[in-house]
Amino acid sequence: MPNPSPGFARNPGKSISVEPYPGTVTVLAGGSVVARSAQALKLTEAPYPPVLYIPFADIDFSKLEKTAHSTHCPYKGQASYWNVTRARGDNAMWAYEAPFDEMAAIRDHGAFYQDRMTIEAG
Repeated sequence: MPNPSPGFARNPGKSISVEPYPGTVTVLAGGSVVARSAQALKLTEAPYPPVLYIPFADIDFSKLEKTAHSTHCPYKGQASYWNVTRARGDNAMWAYEAPFDEMAAIRDHGAFYQDRMTIEAG
């Protein structure tokens, strides 16, 4: 069943781009690797800084615990959150598990807060 975004319908001038990130991204918590991927995606949405989304397959979910916290983006959909063991703060990773159709590329990808994790991108 399609999951169209009402945000883009109301604001057709809104632009969000998703493209492959050309390098490798490593996410660390307390020196422990939580995620490492050469298949990350870079999401760019003005006025925010770019965000790197890592495929679920490249995330060590044994170091994560899903929380009840959620937020809603009118362009991407409902976001779920995870605590990361040894991370600074709760809800350090988020993902759009059922994003709106326009953002389907980020399905099964997680993003990490830069102020709570060490993110090395090269």
